[in-house]
Amino acid sequence: MFTRLDHVGIACHDLDRAVRFYRTTFGLDVCHRETNEDQGVVEAMLRLNGTDDGAATYLQLLAPTRPDSPVGKFLHRNGEGIHHLAFGTPNVDREVADLQAAGTTVLFTPPRPASMGSRATFLHPRECGGVLVEIVTKKG
Repeated sequence: MFTRLDHVGIACHDLDRAVRFYRTTFGLDVCHRETNEDQGVVEAMLRLNGTDDGAATYLQLLAPTRPDSPVGKFLHRNGEGIHHLAFGTPNVDREVADLQAAGTTVLFTPPRPASMGSRATFLHPRECGGVLVEIVTKKG
């Protein structure tokens, strides 16, 4: 069961420029920054608000570290913009099992390590109305 919109992933060519825009325009600051070498991406998480379950909602700015990364390929095809939506759940493993039982294609089984110590997987866009959907459980 999803408990919140965890984050919106936004692909960008220049992470620092995007951070400046969101800071200047909306007053959002980076609360976490990391590089994921496996996915070929550097990211900045900008916290929007907190939730009753102790988690938060974020904007995740994503810039590729190499052109052949998933975000690099996305930018080449589509340009900058929304890359994915991520829904939070208390138990990503249970969500994966339920989704697979319902016939949904889950891209990473088991879920992989993700931002800020979380664990996550993705659902294929062809099954989600053209939207790449991430399911994430925050580090406990």
